[in-house]
Order: sequence, then C-alpha cells, then structure tokens
Amino acid sequence: MARGNAAGSSNGSGQKSKAFAALIVGMVLGLSAAGFLAWYVFSKNGSEFTNKEANRPKTPIAAPTPAPVVMPAPVAASAPHANPDYEFYKALPDKKEHPVLHTPATPKAPTVAPAVSAPVNPAAKAVVDGTLYFVQVGSFQNGDDAEKLKAKLALLGMEATVQKADVAGKGVFHRVRLGTFKGLNETNAAIANLKQNGMSNATAVRAQ
Repeated sequence: MARGNAAGSSNGSGQKSKAFAALIVGMVLGLSAAGFLAWYVFSKNGSEFTNKEANRPKTPIAAPTPAPVVMPAPVAASAPHANPDYEFYKALPDKKEHPVLHTPATPKAPTVAPAVSAPVNPAAKAVVDGTLYFVQVGSFQNGDDAEKLKAKLALLGMEATVQKADVAGKGVFHRVRLGTFKGLNETNAAIANLKQNGMSNATAVRAQ
C-alpha cells in the first residue's frame, strides 16, 4: 500500500515537471516567434521608408537673393535765383507787357597790332676786315740765323719766307715772316699759335 502511494506521488511529480518544462519551452518558442515577427515587420517597414526617402526628389536650395543696392537720389541742382525785376512785374496784375531782360554785351578782346620788326642798321653789322697782314717772327742781320728760324717753323708745319730789307743807317736785315693773312682775326690766331710754341716776338705787319 505504501509502495503504491510512493509510486503515485512520483508519477504525479514527474507529470508536473514535464508540464512545467513544456510550458517553459512553449513560452520560449512564443517569445522567439514574436521577436522574429517584430524584426521582420520592422525591417520591412524600415526598408520601405528608406527607399521612399531615397526616391523623394530633392528640392534645390535657392541661393540667397542679394539685397538691392539703393542708389542715393541725385541732388537736384538749385534753381537759379529769379531776376528780381521779373518777379516784380509778375506781381503786378495790371502789367500786360513783360519786361525785357537785357543781356550784358560780351566785351571784345582788344586788337593787338602785329609786331613790326625794327629796321636793321647797316652800320651795326660786323665790319669784314679784308686787309692783308704778315706775321713777322724774327729779324736778323745774319742770314744764317734767319734760315735756322725758317727751318724751325717748317718743323712746326708753318711755311715761312725770308725777306731782305735795307734799313737806313743800320744795314741789311733778314726778316722771317708768315703769311699773308686776311684780316686781324686770322693774323691774331697765327700769332697765338706761335706764342704757344715759345715764339713770343711774333708781331703783325701790314702787307704793302
């Protein structure tokens, strides 16, 4: 009798354990199915939402409109002052004739007489000296000395001549001369050249 009760109690506890385990397994399966269903619905809706957002045309962002530049209004030129005489005639209702405004005449430029050149005085022109001159470099009583000076002048590129002259009371002199030269300008230029070469006794002598 006691064994039957023990066997019955063990069978009852085993059935309870199997029922509890089946309940646990059913709950786990139900939760898994519910979670899978929720994931499937969410993934499907999320992909559709993503595709709709991707296919939606993008509205271009309009560039900001620049503010209009307001140009300053041109300053009106001040009206010229009315002629007081003209305003006075307008104020009189019985005056039918309009006043005559006289414009001041423009002064004419003074006429300038053309400049007249003063007549040239012929006497003021430079006088051309046509007188002929010799340049006497030296005078010697000894003819050899005169020839030596002539040779020295030849080395300087100057062609001289020896002229004999009988001086009363002194005898014959041999004069070494250059020229002739026309006018004092040429003569003085020759004398200056001789003095630069150490011949300071050169003098101008008018040709006869």
